[in-house]
Amino acid sequence: MPAGRAEQVAAVLPKGVLFATPDRAAAEEPRVPQAEWSLTSAWPYRGQTATGTAAVYYGAGHDRLTRPMIFADGFDHGPSDLRGLWRRLNAPYPPRRHRLLDQLLAQGIDIVLLGYGARHIHIQANAGVAATCVRRAISERAGNAPLIVGGVGMGGLVTRYALAEMENRREDHQTMTYLSYDAPHNGAWIPLILQQLAYFSASLAPAAPGQADLIASPAAQQLLWAWVESGGYSGPVATASPLRVEFIEDLRRVGWFPVRPRKLGVANGAADGTGRNVPPDVPVFEWTALGGLVGATVRTQPDRGTNRHVGGMRAVPVWASKSYTSDVAPFDGAPGGTLPAYGMLADQLGVPIDDRYRSACFVPSVSAVALQYDPVEWTVDLYTDITALSPEHSQLDDFQCDAHNSEHGEVTATLAEWILGQLGK
Repeated sequence: MPAGRAEQVAAVLPKGVLFATPDRAAAEEPRVPQAEWSLTSAWPYRGQTATGTAAVYYGAGHDRLTRPMIFADGFDHGPSDLRGLWRRLNAPYPPRRHRLLDQLLAQGIDIVLLGYGARHIHIQANAGVAATCVRRAISERAGNAPLIVGGVGMGGLVTRYALAEMENRREDHQTMTYLSYDAPHNGAWIPLILQQLAYFSASLAPAAPGQADLIASPAAQQLLWAWVESGGYSGPVATASPLRVEFIEDLRRVGWFPVRPRKLGVANGAADGTGRNVPPDVPVFEWTALGGLVGATVRTQPDRGTNRHVGGMRAVPVWASKSYTSDVAPFDGAPGGTLPAYGMLADQLGVPIDDRYRSACFVPSVSAVALQYDPVEWTVDLYTDITALSPEHSQLDDFQCDAHNSEHGEVTATLAEWILGQLGK
């Protein structure tokens, strides 16, 4: 590489961790918790003992923990930001600008927001932190009101595994209700071309943490139905990581879902099979810099087929590649909770992007409501009309989809009002 070129390339490539749910709540100060817990995992995983924290907020009329609801943080890199999690879950939602956490507290439900020392490590490790949080809530609870336990996104999987593992160990978790909020029960999606661009960027402009650190993390490998291990990877992408295969097998070992609680879930995606206006196999943006020496082509995921072009990247004279996929469904426009993955990258690169391409499906509706299908083969139609299915098609006891495809983890009136009604029973 010519002298100084590496520094030039590094200066124009995106920095930091991008493909996680952005904090778009108001910048107002969150409520101060009545208590904070430091937590250590109830069990080690692969020789690692995870840690975490919990912020405790007492419900109306309570001066101690009485009716606990443990709600776990989702997917990202590094330690949880419980203040940010409060702001996101308690953001005012239209039309009346109500706030979900405030409403739960007013119902006399005590909120325990659960975070991790490292969100990106193995789900089983952080599930041990969730189990410790359940034990702590039981020990500090006044009375014998059963627990509500769940989480947003990956937090729904962490708590699902924790409760099932506690049952497998014959431990009484005293939980009556399990609640997942847009959890990727059968897997999540980040466009393959964006995964490869993350590795491309990291190879030319290493940063800590960088985007590739999130994509390569154990949590990402366990969550993503389609995962690639490098910028030059070529091969199958459906559950390509052994960590996802092992996680699915581990879930089956502990019972797949906890048996004792009533299992509830909400999905940010629509239920009627209506996707977003993001057609497959179309250009999203073209980026060039340094007089064309560095650049990338980004296209939406094609609708299956063989050797379909999804984009490419170049950094003359050290890297030039094109990426192709075979037999991959058109996830980007599918009904589901969205993530502004394309938009975040385009903004970092300073290139224009059509508004309809800014966001892609992250957690398909069929995954968030835990429809009964193989989480490896994904034989399900992404555009299934869930409203036409009988209840036994879901592994949840009851669920609610959003009125439209909203951002992953966003609190909307449709979902908040359903949760309030269910937990108020």
